[in-house]
Amino acid sequence: MNTAEQLDGIDHVNRFRPSQTEIDRRYNNVRAAMANHGLDALVVSGSEYSGFEGAIRYLSGFLILHRYAYVVIPLEGDPIAVFPKEATWVGDHSTSFIARRELPLHCGEWMADYLKSQGAGKVGLYGMEYIMNVRDYKALAAGGFDLIDFDIPFDYARAQKSDEEIASVRHSMEINKRGVLEVIKAYQPGKTEAELMGVAENVFSAAGCARNTMDMVQIGPNGSLLPQMVFPTNRPLQDSDGIMYGLEISGEGGHWVEYSRPMMPNGMDAITRDMMDAQQEFHALVRENMKAGRTAAEVHKQCMTPFVERGYRSGHVCGHSIGMTMIEMPRIGEGFDFVLPENMVCSMHPHVMNEERTHSLYFQETYRVTADGGEPLSGTAIEVYDGSETELKPL
Repeated sequence: MNTAEQLDGIDHVNRFRPSQTEIDRRYNNVRAAMANHGLDALVVSGSEYSGFEGAIRYLSGFLILHRYAYVVIPLEGDPIAVFPKEATWVGDHSTSFIARRELPLHCGEWMADYLKSQGAGKVGLYGMEYIMNVRDYKALAAGGFDLIDFDIPFDYARAQKSDEEIASVRHSMEINKRGVLEVIKAYQPGKTEAELMGVAENVFSAAGCARNTMDMVQIGPNGSLLPQMVFPTNRPLQDSDGIMYGLEISGEGGHWVEYSRPMMPNGMDAITRDMMDAQQEFHALVRENMKAGRTAAEVHKQCMTPFVERGYRSGHVCGHSIGMTMIEMPRIGEGFDFVLPENMVCSMHPHVMNEERTHSLYFQETYRVTADGGEPLSGTAIEVYDGSETELKPL
């Protein structure tokens, strides 16, 4: 009995485990992209770093608890899940729906030897730019393969979500909304930044999000927000503060969403009020223009107009595809001619600031691409809260 067989035991599979039809759809789409680029094999990597574990979960069903993992996909034949030997008992490997699971001492050397045995020449790597373990990359690079950065083609192959995936996305959004609302309801002057973040984290942990949360805050004086996103501290909050808890999570199904709404207990100052008008106009344009058939660059240009006309600067890209990896390609931005398919899911979060960098305003909303425009999956308005509310404001 090999190590993988010994691991088969308690069933930790959740209710969002994909059907065989869904698994086949994923692999068919990925292999079509591989064939289009002339690959003999594809190595997909994931790591514990929040938001970078998703490709492994997408292709294997395994949620990385610690360290990293790989899925090796030959153009023909069964995929192989590869886990580091030192992580044998870190996570339940039997939750993987891949039958063959290897746990070598050195993942890169094992994958290089396997690919050589299969006569692979052109090998794609997903995670080459941000995710992959350097030690394992070095072993593959020394193997004599023609290594291809496959980050963008892989993401494009999984951009269109199935009905099963959309159900998981909606589940995650309900959890995210609950966390935001509980933070608003718990607000009182004198509570600390970290104390309020703990309210959200308690919601997320209780809902089974595990470590799949990416939380931060923006704080500013006198009804404004500074551009910097930071960790919450034990500083007591004041009614004069502007507060924005940026909350990003994935629920049991593994699909990430982003949803946040600022709080301004004593209201906004004049600059923030103008930014608020622009944010509301932006999200109205997303609802109108994020249509299947348009390119990511077109949507970016159409929707960013309210900020451009007012002379505000963008802190980073206004949006991106999102799925089981927190940030997937394409970005909703210049230079991305990817044509949006129906049922693609995008996080839209323009992070805008004035030229002086004294003011910023940031909203996160997750949209589904439809034939008629972007569907905001929260169903809530782009509004600022004052901390007295007991319900989220409907669209």
